[in-house]
Amino acid sequence: MSRSLLVVALLAVSVPAFASSFAGSSAGASSAGSSASSDSSSGDDKVVLQARDDAASFVASEGRIRGARLEAALRQLRERHAGAREASDMQLAQAILAR
Repeated sequence: MSRSLLVVALLAVSVPAFASSFAGSSAGASSAGSSASSDSSSGDDKVVLQARDDAASFVASEGRIRGARLEAALRQLRERHAGAREASDMQLAQAILAR
């Protein structure tokens, strides 16, 4: 039980960091290369942010309702964060909502 709480706490910290990791670096970017990379970063952030409604439905239904946006966010979080690979879908959905 305490390991689960630790994972959720770590994810609650890492999901916001993931979602805002490029916010400061993309401000004021003027070259096409910088803009292109910040656009893709913004797109990555959007996947997690847009999954909030699906995450809420998933948590409220105790895992019975699985939306496409949540599935995309779970996949992305697990690809990019080692700690997310060990977390359950429920823990990640709760972390998305906690941000």
